Amino acid sequence: MRKSNYDKQPSTHIEGKVIRGWDSIVETLSAAWADEPVWVVDLYSGTYEEDFIEAFSKTGRQIIDTRSLMRPEQELRQLTERFMTDDVLFGYMSNIRLEEYFGPIHNSQLTIHNDRPCIVIGSGAAFVAQKLHDLTISRFDNLTISQIDKFKKSHFHDSTFSSFHFTFPTVYADMARWEIQQRFRRHEVKALGIDNRDDSPSVQYKRGYFNDWNILDRYKDELMQSGSIQFWIDSNRRDEPKMITDGQMRQGLERTSQKPFRVVPFFDPAPWGGQWMKEVCDLPREEVNYGWCFDCVPEENSLYLEGDGTLFELPSQDVVLAHAHQLLGEQVWHRFGKSFPIRFDFLDTIGGGNLSLQVHPTNEFAYKEFGLPYTQDESYYLLDAGEDAVVYLGLKEGIDKVQMIEDLRAAQRGEILFDAEKYVNKLPAKKHDHYLIPAGTIHCSGANSMVLEISSTPSIFTFKLWDWARLGLDGKPRPINVERGKHVIQWNRTTPFVKREIANHFEVLHEEPGIKEERTGLHPNEFIETRRHTFSRPVEHDTKGGVNVLNLVDGEAAVVESPSGAFAPFEVHYAETFIIPACVGRYVIKPLGGECMTIKASVRV
Repeated sequence: MRKSNYDKQPSTHIEGKVIRGWDSIVETLSAAWADEPVWVVDLYSGTYEEDFIEAFSKTGRQIIDTRSLMRPEQELRQLTERFMTDDVLFGYMSNIRLEEYFGPIHNSQLTIHNDRPCIVIGSGAAFVAQKLHDLTISRFDNLTISQIDKFKKSHFHDSTFSSFHFTFPTVYADMARWEIQQRFRRHEVKALGIDNRDDSPSVQYKRGYFNDWNILDRYKDELMQSGSIQFWIDSNRRDEPKMITDGQMRQGLERTSQKPFRVVPFFDPAPWGGQWMKEVCDLPREEVNYGWCFDCVPEENSLYLEGDGTLFELPSQDVVLAHAHQLLGEQVWHRFGKSFPIRFDFLDTIGGGNLSLQVHPTNEFAYKEFGLPYTQDESYYLLDAGEDAVVYLGLKEGIDKVQMIEDLRAAQRGEILFDAEKYVNKLPAKKHDHYLIPAGTIHCSGANSMVLEISSTPSIFTFKLWDWARLGLDGKPRPINVERGKHVIQWNRTTPFVKREIANHFEVLHEEPGIKEERTGLHPNEFIETRRHTFSRPVEHDTKGGVNVLNLVDGEAAVVESPSGAFAPFEVHYAETFIIPACVGRYVIKPLGGECMTIKASVRV
């Protein structure tokens, strides 16, 4: 194994200091907003709400908890039932808006006294603050016309008194989804409007993925576009909350969207997990294994902004929300909106076991059953492989599909061990192989493989067909989805199709001394194009108006530079995934210390 130079804390620099600790945060806001009658502290789901209430109660202001103003929990469960479904893993993408969580808000619920200003805290706090107009009107009884006009001009966007939109001072507390998931596993945080802490982590995640995060991302996007947020809080580390100004936040997001950058990777064990990432990524050796690494999934990963040596963590989705056009490019944005369409992650089975035998839903099935605009097409790029590494891919010729489904059902009941090699091709795999997996293709990475998975973004829509008779990390069988899988398996993708179209389809596009460019995929059914460059001297690239995602799949390090000096040189190391925003245009990658190899993904337009 090589010595690790993998950077686990990539960041974008911002000017100014990061405010640290609740006392300093409250002190700063008290000085900035001393004369403001109403403060808004809006929270993403997964925050420790009690910490915010405790910290801001020290101001002596009246605290209005938005959770207390939401509709009864039973009503909210009924509202979201059609999106949650009764499935343990899968729901349907919600189109609920946050205001639907609140019933009529009456004056008696929001009594504010002139001598005791208030702080509205919780998810939807800015929305609740807007509802304060009824109370505000009642306070105008003792004011002169000039005082009313002055209040309106300082607190409302809209000059029409009956339809104003409040601009009360707002601080937004965002959350990294990876940290939210850790809190789910510890049963520590509530869902949006619902206390589901006793649910299993998978059910909590399902509510977040299909319902809460969709609702709150739309709402957060509206707040960001409105310009009403003045400060941002990072409470991902409970013992060290941090705050920056909205100006610092916008500076960080803008800088990120105009240069090469990396998201903050996260690692997780798996029932089949291996040992490769421990060494290459320098991870704690005491862990049993690491199976997963999300190295570029902006909807799940974080970004670090660094100010005066302090890291401020925020969801990397925020840069997509704030700068979709610059980041994705006009054509990619037109097709996908504010959704980052390319995903890079690692699957480590070196010293581990086989992944589950699985299949992903077709576009038609994904839209009909889950409300997804596109499905999880993918590919396996082999970063490394043992001598006995294999990939299971596609069906064998002449199999009996009815019998195969019956065998899968019997295996699910524990009556037999499913004979995967009877039905599925088992292909020897080696380092730098690339296997393409359009949706509907049965597949599985075998043991002793280090896979860079290059795919479209949807990340949980895997129908496990056979899990090798093992238990999950929680000691329970993992959910099997034979009945869904049988509807999406493409039975015509047999051995000839695999060899002809999806196993190691390399095409040399350009070759000269020190540079070789190859097309490695993906399949024509998939919207992602992949190019591999092997180079011992600088190689020129061009985003051509669309976002690029790359990984340094061989070589110690390389540096990304702008021919025009538009951004500072950006160094990348072995196995690191990095993003080149569409607006960058032309860029050059130079090897450092010997020959290098990159794999680059872009969206076909």
